[in-house]
Amino acid sequence: MAAIIYVVINSQDPTAPSAEVPDGQTVPPPAVVDASSHILDDGGEGAVEVVEFLDFECEACGMFYPIVEDLRERFAGEITYVVRYFPLPGHFNSQNAALAAEAAAQQDRLEEMYGRLFETQAEWGEAQESRADLFRGFAEEIGLDMAAYDTAIADPATLERVEFDFNAGQELGVNSTPTFFLEGEQLDLQQLDDLENAIEAAVNGDR
Repeated sequence: MAAIIYVVINSQDPTAPSAEVPDGQTVPPPAVVDASSHILDDGGEGAVEVVEFLDFECEACGMFYPIVEDLRERFAGEITYVVRYFPLPGHFNSQNAALAAEAAAQQDRLEEMYGRLFETQAEWGEAQESRADLFRGFAEEIGLDMAAYDTAIADPATLERVEFDFNAGQELGVNSTPTFFLEGEQLDLQQLDDLENAIEAAVNGDR
């Protein structure tokens, strides 16, 4: 496979501000994984921790989706896979998609919505009008309690939860998607198979 440089496989927010630290003070970055972070796969004690900051509308995230799904299957029981929201401002429906995912997460159905959003990305990505109704249709298709879903979408706390991940990502130096952390260290992906190689090395104790 030909090398693909990092800026090609990531969608970047050029407006992301840099963290400002007062003179003489050091502010530690937030944890890569928070108590509220969503875990898709829990490998248990001793598992390698992989964290993805993602944007459901990001084409690069969509390109990585099948790669990630394959890695999750291949390394089942050996990795803990965590996803965090990072909806880029330049994507019209990225925040709507994240809200739909978070509303589904409140019913313990995040994975179904996560898969549905990526599998249908070509249908709604780059749209310049709200596709919230389409995402609501996905919620119906996966069998969510629709009254609870609608309440969650309208609840400011749901948006705050999405923004919490986004702000944490910015403080950690995330400014593009997808951004992966392995055992707390941000990966600099130069080729598509770099993620697989890094995870394999960590699982085998070679990292």
